[in-house]
Order: sequence, then structure tokens, then C-alpha cells
Amino acid sequence: MKLLEPVELGPVTAPNRLLFGPHVTNLGRRRALTDRHTAYYERRMAGGCGVVVVEEAAVHPSDWSYEHSPLAANCGAGWSAVAEAAARHGSVALAALGHTGGQGSSAYSQRELWAPSGVPEVNSREVPKVMEQADIDAVVTGFGEAAELAVRSGLHGVEVNAGQHSLVRQFLSGLTNLRGDDYGADKLRFAREVLTTVRAAIGPGKVLGLRLSCDELAPWAGLTPESAAEVAAVLAEHVDHLVVVAGSIFSVQATRPDTHVPAGFNLDLVASIRTAVDGRAAVVAQGSIVDVAMAEQALADGRCDLVEMTRAQVADAALARKAAADPTAIRPCILCNQTCQVRDARNPVVTCVVDPRSGHETLDPDTEAGGAAHPSDVWVVGGGVTGLEAARVLAARGHLVRLTERSPALGGVLRVAAAADGRAPLARIADWLESECRRLGVDLQTGTEASPEQVEAASAAGTRIVLATGGHDLRPRCEVADDAVVVPVARVLEAVAAGDAHGALPAGPVLVDDPIGGPVGVAIAETLAHAGRHVELATPDVIAGQLLSRTGDLAPANVRLAQAGVVVHKRVVLQRVDAEGAHLHDRYTGERTVVPCAAVVDAGHRVPDDSLWAATGSRHARAGDAIAPRTVHEAVLEARRAALAVEGIGPDPGHGTTALAGATTASPATSAGSH
Repeated sequence: MKLLEPVELGPVTAPNRLLFGPHVTNLGRRRALTDRHTAYYERRMAGGCGVVVVEEAAVHPSDWSYEHSPLAANCGAGWSAVAEAAARHGSVALAALGHTGGQGSSAYSQRELWAPSGVPEVNSREVPKVMEQADIDAVVTGFGEAAELAVRSGLHGVEVNAGQHSLVRQFLSGLTNLRGDDYGADKLRFAREVLTTVRAAIGPGKVLGLRLSCDELAPWAGLTPESAAEVAAVLAEHVDHLVVVAGSIFSVQATRPDTHVPAGFNLDLVASIRTAVDGRAAVVAQGSIVDVAMAEQALADGRCDLVEMTRAQVADAALARKAAADPTAIRPCILCNQTCQVRDARNPVVTCVVDPRSGHETLDPDTEAGGAAHPSDVWVVGGGVTGLEAARVLAARGHLVRLTERSPALGGVLRVAAAADGRAPLARIADWLESECRRLGVDLQTGTEASPEQVEAASAAGTRIVLATGGHDLRPRCEVADDAVVVPVARVLEAVAAGDAHGALPAGPVLVDDPIGGPVGVAIAETLAHAGRHVELATPDVIAGQLLSRTGDLAPANVRLAQAGVVVHKRVVLQRVDAEGAHLHDRYTGERTVVPCAAVVDAGHRVPDDSLWAATGSRHARAGDAIAPRTVHEAVLEARRAALAVEGIGPDPGHGTTALAGATTASPATSAGSH
């Protein structure tokens, strides 16, 4: 496999062509790297990753773009710890260096932003200070000092950011560089100064990489694939590797899109840049590449020299090792961005919906480490994502596991929602969990209803019980007339998944009521509109799909709704459904509107299906929607906690959670649990 072959990065040989790229983790404290960073990166190194690039560090105090952003001057000890980990596992470790410039924030530094020109920051509308020569000199010097500290700390080199959130890219682009001086006439000057200074600081024996936006998706003034090819050809003379990315100030989501954008979307761009670079530097492909086969094909086709698979290795830290032994064992990334994209005001720690231990390596127990001292017979009731994950962990640790599911198929509503929404990556986690359970010998029984008497009898005989019974639809929150039709979104999803977008609904226009603002309401509105329905969507928020801002899909989702012809009613609450239609109440003005429709699709919350738990005396462990319907992340997290609790193992006490907390839904799903 070419992906696992060694590759030269200038003076250094990496053990393979797999790269774990820099990304926000929120693991830092006091603007420094922490032991949690070290554990996070070392887990990927132990898993066989060839090149690990540490979270970007700001090279100058003027740059403090998010609260836990590392400052290079404070990173010496952290870089040393990462370098020691790399030495233990044979990986190449690099420091990412950058300055966010006009795409930063003044919230933490309480000082002005610096940028080539006074172009306002897109989200905050803050106008930056136009950098003077002294400012430019200070940042260039900062790059050099940061690079020198990184290699003195033991790292193999550095990677300079000229991609997303980057001052270097802002100087390169006509979108943001409107200067009338030499830095405007020669837009490559600042980048050359930075790279020349960094090379002098690290010396000839270390790696210098560059992350470069090669398509800003703003052809009226920004970098285009054609102009970026010329830029890359010049700058490649200064570097050992070049990571090709897309997106910039007006297209932040394009750098790391979710599953609505096809995997490997950048590969044609990467190939064109590699041709332009013509061997001057190793070219790294980036862009939603989460499948080993796709990475291998890109290398075989000569499109690139290395492949960045960052989200894929957040999902499975041992991706490289498993690729060598058995690629089918790799835990899949579903490109959802739900918990790995953490550059937001909540400051969540980076993690993964399919591997919640990611980012919490120092706190959460390793479910893969060792086996149970005293294996037990365990019965998992419910075959959604929660039940499957609990069964997988239990079986992997040596327990004898039986899982029963009352429906004909495993995977719960997640699998149904993935089929209904047409996004296959979402179903990959259910497929993988089912496959792993079968490989580990779990006794999987579908079409089997568990009664309270059976559960109690099994418990009395010594079998441990884990209830993953999922959730069920909540009664409509509004008044519904006898002649009105209100259909739960889960029922519509099931019909769509079965190939009949109209089967659950009467003929005529439809209103989707979305009180949550997550992916479900948007997804079903899009789906029904594309099936030929007239669709209107009601939301209590000021924008449709408000929670999608966390995954980077907010603006794209609203574009898709508009293109599909969905009419959006904002700031409204559904109060009544009758023969006239849906009665909406404006939260701000009190104005009442009636939307004529044949049916309302209720995309609201579900409630726990806890009847079996209550009927058995509330004594048995439960997880997933059976406690509180949330997202697939909580489903998987709490499933493994319930599994470990069978052995009396729980999270680190300092984590602030109990061993048996609750969970579940998924990207466009309303529930990941099932029974």
C-alpha cells in the first residue's frame, strides 16, 4: 500500500504518507499546550500516523483568535513533550505556525486586529488596523522566533499557514490585500519574507511546510486555481511540502465542509498544483478524504505525494495500523463536523461522534485496553447505535453478549435518516458497528421484543442488563383539530428511506415545523421539496437551522433551502393545525399567520422510551434515548460508559460525569436508539 510507504519531506523521511493536520482542539490552557495535547497526538502516533502537525500557534501576541489559542512563545514545553512522543513511535512531528490577521478576534486580546488592508472581518464586521512596516517586521520576526523555538524543542520542523484564518494568505489575495505599497504591488513579498525567515531560523536539517489556499472561491479578486498554481510554483522553492486547501475569508466552510460536499472534493485542484510545483516540494492532498481506498487511489494516480486524513484519524486514531492489517476494521468518519469542529464561543473540546474518547484521552477509560477480569453474560436490549456500541465494547472485552432488537433491522433511526437524506456516510457508523458486533461474536437477534418478565428472569439468573430502548415521538406541542394531519418526522423519514417520499403524507403542500433548528428539519424540508412538494418551514429562530452554525453548514443549508424553493417562516411558533392550515404566531410582534397546508411534519424533540426500565423497577443500566434523546455523540459515549460500568469502570472522577449517563440521535436523525 503506497499510503504506508516512507516519503521524504526535504531532509527528513516520514515512515508513511499519512498526515494528521493542524486543527483547533481547545485542549490548551493559558495559551500553552497541555498534557491533553500530548496524549491526543501520541495516540495518533501510536496508531501509526507518519506526520503529525500540532495545533497552530500564534507567532505574535497581537493574534488571539479564540480563547484557547496557543501562543508560540508559551509552547516550548508542550512541543518538547510532543517531540518525545514522536521519538517513541517514529513519527514526524511539526509545529503549525500562523497569524489569523483580519480573520481574528479582539475579544480576548482587547486590542485591534492586524491585516494587510481594512477589510472587515466577515462575521464580526470588525475593521482591522492596516499594518504598518513595523507591524509587518514584528510578525515576520515572530515567525522566525517561533520556528526556532519549535526546532529547539525537538520537533522535526514547522508548517506555516497560508490557508484558512491566515494573515499570510490575506497578503497573497486581492480580496484582502488592497495596499498601494510594495506589499500590494508584489503580493507574494510577505509570504517570501516569512518563509525565508523561518528557513533561516530552523536550518537546513529541518522540515518547512506550507499550507496554502489554492482556491478562495471568489474569482472576482481572490486566489483561483490558475493564479494559485503560479503562487505555488514560486513558494515551493522555499518549502519541503505544500498542503493544498480551499476556502478563505468569504468561504470559511469550504476548508472543512460536512457530508453535503463529496469526499475528496479537492483532488483535481491538488493534482493541478502538483503539476505546477513540478517536484520542487512534496504535495499533500486535503479535503474530506476519510477513506483509505480514496487516499491510496489519489497516490496511485499521481495526484499527490501525501494525504491529510485529519478527521478520519480523529474518528480512529489507529487508522494507519488498521490499514496495514485490516482496513475494514477502521472506525469510519461520517464527515458530520458535529463535535470535531470546535472553533466557536462554547469552547467545546475536540472529540468525535464515533469515538468520544478522542480529545479525552487523559480522562476517559480506554475501552480497547485489556479485557474483563470476570466476564459476564450481558443482554443489551435495543439495536440502535447505542445498543450496538455497548454490545461491541462488551464483546471486545470478553463478555458473552446477546443483543435483541424489536424491528427487522439494526441501526435505529440513524440508518433510516441516512437513507432518507441520501447521505451514505451517515450510515457508515451503523454498518461498522453491526459488522464489528458480528466479528466479535455478539448474538444479534432482530424482530425480538423484550418483555419485563424476560428481563427480570434473565437478571435473576445472573445476566447483566443494558437497556438501549431508544425514544418515541412526543405528542404535538400545538393544538391539533380532529380533521388536521400532523406527522412525526421519524415516520416521514421511514417512508422516504423506503423510496416513497409521499407515503406518510396526504397530497398537497407541507409545513415542516422545526422548533430545534438542527439538521433534521432542514434535511426533511429539502428532501420533500426535491420530491416535488411545495414545502414551507417554520422556525422560532431568526434563521433556519440555527444549530448548523456549529458544523459549518448554516449558510450552505439556507442556500440549499432557497434553491429547493422552500419558503421559510422565521421567529414563529406553531400554535394550531386545522382545516385552514398551520397557525403561526410571531414571537416578536404577536402577528398571526395561517399557512395553508395538507399536513404538518413535526421535526421536534422525541421523548425516552423508558417503559421497560420503569416496568423492571428502574434497576438496570440504560443509555441513549432511553434516558434523553440528544445526538449520536452522546449515544456512543454513554453506550461505552454503560458497557464499562458492567465491570465497575467509570470515567475519571474529575470529568464530572457518572458512569451511566444518557444519550442520542444523529446528524439528520431524530434518534439513534431503537428497541
